[in-house]
Amino acid sequence: MPFSDALREKNGSVFIDIEVTPGSKVIQVPSGYNEWRKRIEVKISEAAQKGKANEQVIEETASFFNVSASRVSIENGMTSSKKTVKIESISLKEIQEKLESKLK
Repeated sequence: MPFSDALREKNGSVFIDIEVTPGSKVIQVPSGYNEWRKRIEVKISEAAQKGKANEQVIEETASFFNVSASRVSIENGMTSSKKTVKIESISLKEIQEKLESKLK
């Protein structure tokens, strides 16, 4: 599980390091793993303007992990393609299992 380098758990929340590609023709959460940067890759269709890309990252992440969007937030990297997403009230094991099924 090389992507586990991009995950950490703290105080009942899981933090995921991601790298976002905005303006993609397809939406893929996750789309792969960058082992050099130790980040999970995410492709979204929205352009990186006026917070629309960040909103889509939150919505698509929540949808992928089957949690409410109110439990997902961007902890840092609001203006960068490299972000850390926080998901509340979910275990690291659940996150790993879900990612493993998609990133095989």
